[in-house]
Amino acid sequence: MSFITSRISFLLLLGAIYLGFTIQSAQAQGAREPLFFSGFVVDANSSDPVPGVHIYIPKAGRGTSTNAEGFFAMPTYPNDSLIISSIGYKKHYYVVPNEKLESYSVVIELVEDTTNLPVIEVFPYPTEELFKEAFLALELPDEEQLRLLQQNLNQEIITRLALDLPMDARMNYRNQVYQNALRLENRTSIPTLQLLNPFAWARFVESIRNGDFKRDRWKKR
Repeated sequence: MSFITSRISFLLLLGAIYLGFTIQSAQAQGAREPLFFSGFVVDANSSDPVPGVHIYIPKAGRGTSTNAEGFFAMPTYPNDSLIISSIGYKKHYYVVPNEKLESYSVVIELVEDTTNLPVIEVFPYPTEELFKEAFLALELPDEEQLRLLQQNLNQEIITRLALDLPMDARMNYRNQVYQNALRLENRTSIPTLQLLNPFAWARFVESIRNGDFKRDRWKKR
């Protein structure tokens, strides 16, 4: 029973100490009233919003980031030191004004962090002498291969080869459609080819019977 009583007394003591620290912290913070800090982060050159910028309060251990429009909002206290950082930009430091306001808005401009690297010249050969040796030892394509290449690319030869190619499936289909259309067109009319015209053959046979093709009568005509 005494053990339980001592344990309860110990817990009450710890609670009293924690409550005392909490009251002191609240009183210390009461000396500074919090304010709502917000604003936009833009590029100093183009005034375009910069998304994903980190706004951090080192002493408080808290922070936030800007949205796609470069806007941010967070609770702060007067005289808080903020670090604004983003990849490709120089760090920006900002101190919240010591004013008795409920909210405070700013526009922060970030300057691009440009790093100039030294010029590096890349050469395939370490010295000029080695380059001259490699250039003089360069082997050009054989002249016979160049002549055959020019011959194969001759426009006249390419055109002749194209004309000698057999008809493909597309050309055969077009030719078949054309022949069917021509057959339908001549079905109800006299054929234009006289070898297939029965009336022309009838007149030819009649002329033979009449002797129109005899030598004497032919000469008189």
